[in-house]
Amino acid sequence: MTENGVELSVRLTPSASLDGIDGPVEDAAGMVRLKVRVRAVAEKNKANRALEKLISKRLKIAKTAVQVISGETSRSKIIRVTGDPAELVESIKALAS
Repeated sequence: MTENGVELSVRLTPSASLDGIDGPVEDAAGMVRLKVRVRAVAEKNKANRALEKLISKRLKIAKTAVQVISGETSRSKIIRVTGDPAELVESIKALAS
């Protein structure tokens, strides 16, 4: 959590058959990430933009409030969601369940 939002670890699967949020998953290093699928391909940042759009839609916030800040070319990403941290934590918990 930051004072103006939260940062979220994501495991992204591009080129999926459907867009969706599958919930938390533990990676090989033991880190828990939110598993997300998007139909967009992983070229020219299309999958990252689709991820931002999907998260913003599910959280019912502006697309500009969600930004990939780390892992642009990796499946493991960190996204920053801008807004009231307390409200965002509750909304993100609902996404993960």
